[in-house]
Order: sequence, then C-alpha cells, then structure tokens
Amino acid sequence: MIHKYSQNGFNIVMDTNSGAVHLFDDAPFAMLDYLDNAVPNEPPKAMMDNLKGRFDEETLREGYWEVLDLYKKGQLYSDDVYGKFASLMKNAPIKSMCLNIAHDCNLRCRYCFAAQGDFGGERMLMPFSVAKSAIDFLIRNSGTRHNLELDFFGGEPLMNFGVVKQTVAYARSLEKQYDKCFRFTITTNGLLLDDEKIDFINREMSNCILSLDGRKDVNDRLRIRVDGSGSYDTIIPKFQELVKRRPKEKDYYVRGTFSKYNLDFLNDIKHFLDLGFDEISMEPVVSDQKLDYSIQEDDLPRVFEEYDRLSQFMIERAKAGKGFDFFHFMVDLNQGPCAIKRLRGCSCGNEYVAVTPTGDIYPCHQFVGSEEWKMGNVLTGALNQEIKSAFALTNVYSKPDCKDCWAKFYCSGGCNANNLQYEGSIRRPHSISCKLEKKRLECAVMIQAALSV
Repeated sequence: MIHKYSQNGFNIVMDTNSGAVHLFDDAPFAMLDYLDNAVPNEPPKAMMDNLKGRFDEETLREGYWEVLDLYKKGQLYSDDVYGKFASLMKNAPIKSMCLNIAHDCNLRCRYCFAAQGDFGGERMLMPFSVAKSAIDFLIRNSGTRHNLELDFFGGEPLMNFGVVKQTVAYARSLEKQYDKCFRFTITTNGLLLDDEKIDFINREMSNCILSLDGRKDVNDRLRIRVDGSGSYDTIIPKFQELVKRRPKEKDYYVRGTFSKYNLDFLNDIKHFLDLGFDEISMEPVVSDQKLDYSIQEDDLPRVFEEYDRLSQFMIERAKAGKGFDFFHFMVDLNQGPCAIKRLRGCSCGNEYVAVTPTGDIYPCHQFVGSEEWKMGNVLTGALNQEIKSAFALTNVYSKPDCKDCWAKFYCSGGCNANNLQYEGSIRRPHSISCKLEKKRLECAVMIQAALSV
C-alpha cells in the first residue's frame, strides 16, 4: 500500500508498511497511477502508451527502472508484516498513569471535555491517601518496567499543589527500593503559578503543558474565569517566567486551541512565538457538532489551508535559523515508533490508566465519569482484566476503517475516547479527527522534504 500526493512542488510517495518516504520526479510519480500493489519486470504497455504524450520514452523507461528498483528493495508496495501480530497483542504491565489530582478548576472553558473541571460529578480534590495508593498501585502493576510516567491532571492541578508535592516526594522515596524512575508531567492553566510553583515544576516535572488558547481575544472568548472574565492578562507573564527559567533539558509546550472562531490559527502560533514560546501545540475543538464553536466537516477545507500556510511558515523560519517545534508536525521518518505503538497507539486502558480523586480507575482521563468503563480502584487494588484485555487487543487491525488506511501506523487508529464519544465505538475512528490527522501528516512529511533539499 502506498500514498502519493503533491504539495509545495514536491511529489511525495509514502510506503505504508515499510515506512519509506520518497521524492519522485514527475514521470515515475505518474506511473504509480497504473500500478496496483506490484511492479512487473517490464513496463506495462497501457502505461507507456498513455504517458508517452507527456514524457519521452527514455524518461519513461528510466523512471520505471527506478520504481522497479524500489519495489525490489521492499521500499514500495512492501508486504504487511504487522497484521499477523495483531491478534497476539496482550495485557502489558502498566507504565503510565494520569492522576486526576483535582476535579475542580478555576476556569470555565466552554469547550472543556471535563465538564469545566468536575468531569460531570462532584467538585473535589484528591487526598494524599488516594495519591499514595495510586503510586503503590502503579509500582505493583508495572512489572519489571524501570521507567514510569505520572501525569498530574485536572481540572486544575495547582488547586491541589500540596498533594502534588507530597506525591512527588513519596514516589521519589520509592525509586531506589523498587528500581523505578518516575517521570512527572503537569498540565496547568497558569492562574495559580507563583515563584514557588514555578521552581517546583521546573525542578521536578520532565514536561509541562501550558494551556493558552491563542491571542487575547481568542483566549478570552472561551477560556474564561468563573465570573466570566478573561484569563489572558494574568497567565501570560506567569507562563513567560516559567519558560524563561525552565532548564534547557526539560520539555514544555504551550497548548493552544483552535475552534470555529479562530480558523486563522497560524496567527495565534505567530503570537506565541512573539511571546517567546517555541514549543507549540494547537489542538482543534472537535466536539458536539451542534455547538457553534466546534470544528465541522465543512470547516475542513479552511483548516487544511491553514495547515498549508503553517507548513510554509515553518519552512521559512527553519531556513532563517528561527525554527520551532509544532507538536502535530513532529514525525520521525527514520526509525519511528516501535511495532506495538504503531499498532495500538496511546495504550489507554492497558499500559496507561487514569485515577480519580476517589481512587477509581479508568482507561484514560477522557473516559472518567463513564461508569461502564470503570476498571477498578487503587484503594482496593481491584483491576478489571477483561476491560484491560479488550484495550490490549484494540489496534489498527481490529478497526475495520483503519486496517486498509495509508496513515494507520502514524495515528494508530486515533483516540479511543473520541472514537467512542463521537462514533459510538472505540474501534470506529472519528471521521473528522481522522481527516485532520492525515492532513497534518502530509504537511509534516512535506516540511522534512523541503528542509532536506
């Protein structure tokens, strides 16, 4: 299986199974329209006849031998070596946990999937006793894994900063005893940041996600406080201080948001750069189609146009020595993810779980509140192995719409929670998210092509 497309003057051919990416001249690129999963040793007569009006015979024959050579090397129309392993996927030790340290928030973002912080339930903060049990649970269920990941999430985690500090200290105290190494991440809206919290985050958190929608008018339209006022003016100087003081070896990114209200989100990205942020994400608001700010099918051409503009802007910046990272365009074309990650993606419900303030366990933070997906509780140690096994076997080959898709090994079937919420099944990819991912992937590959020539 291959995927061919032209963008920004490049003819790009991606071989799905081998992961090979090629830049083709016009003649061999056109020839691929006449080949179907195999390249015969001699050029097909119909192909030569149909293309001889566009290219001379020598160009066609040279181009064909190039195509044939790639085919023989297993870099074009390569065999699928992954499908036979899909049914062998099984339960794995848990390696990462999302700790919903706060089911409460000091913002009321209109698009929030977590029901503006309370996940559809009671507003509460996680007591340290539950966080401690969660750490113990993670260690017990991690098997021989040395590296463990723990994400502090909410709501707004800094509303429960004391327990965040206690939890980090407790986990660190167990590392040597159990031969573990914890990697912590925190996501914050920034309202409660001060010098103490900035120093702690920059010391202890390997990654820090800073939530900021975009320009002031964009941010303050949907990312509002409890009283309805905007949050931009308060959080910007705090985020800038955190990033200025953050060690170079520590990761961060500013998580932007684009909705139907700011389809010109390149301007928000430029604004982030002006503010001094060069690690950037821009997430689409893909939710209930009845909401006036949600990205809908008829918005996609405009969104794709903006991704094209962003791609060209990133190329220009990189060539001028002012490159920056855009999360959705970061694709490794050399080695890429391991086979399991290619097949299964984020591993929610199997290697990754989320824990609520009461200790309940869910497949991930986006499943929280759906009682039918509750997997157990860290206070009792119970864990539903049937649900865990179901997620272990959820991969691109168990999703009918994914198994024959050219992008399957890059997106790994998309977000299971979004699939469930908007398509009714974890094994049915969300249509709009799927189309967005394909466009971002095409842009990411094109950018690398442009910077390699």
